[in-house]
Amino acid sequence: MVLLLAAGAAHAAMYRWVDGNGRVHYGDTLPPTYQKSGASEMDKQGNVIKRTKSEEERRADAERQAEAQRQRDAQEKQAQQDRALTQTYTSEAEIDLARDRALEYHKLAIKSAETRVGAVKANLAELRERIARIQKNGRKPSQNVLDQLQQTERENDELQRTIQKNQDAMVAVRAKYETDKQRFRELTARP
Repeated sequence: MVLLLAAGAAHAAMYRWVDGNGRVHYGDTLPPTYQKSGASEMDKQGNVIKRTKSEEERRADAERQAEAQRQRDAQEKQAQQDRALTQTYTSEAEIDLARDRALEYHKLAIKSAETRVGAVKANLAELRERIARIQKNGRKPSQNVLDQLQQTERENDELQRTIQKNQDAMVAVRAKYETDKQRFRELTARP
């Protein structure tokens, strides 16, 4: 029993911590209020055997680790994209062909919307002319005619948005394939 107590005392740790006023304290137990602020565990000779980090240090370490992980993830993602690029294409001409195929969808969508816009605008002109004639004769247009006008205007607006969305998409497609082509050049350039 005495041997166990002596062994326990031999392994008892001494702690060193600094309070809010900058004063250094020593003790065989670390007060709970300083467990978050960091302290040093020391042996009987006063050598530091373990240092606990403050909450601020742990937070800074976690941020550094998270940033390092983000960088590793970005590098891995770039490596995957590079492999896909060099395995998908054998020349810049192939990249241009892929770009042209991707643009074709948007060109067709624009052409289709523009064709429909022509019909919608003709319908709008007819409806407005009809409403003007009705009003010129001193009558009020029917709710049905007004609803048709409103619906046709909404359709026209939607078609304009569709055209703009596809034009924007074409700009993005061109930029993406130009970036791919530039990266392909970098990856396949002879040193």
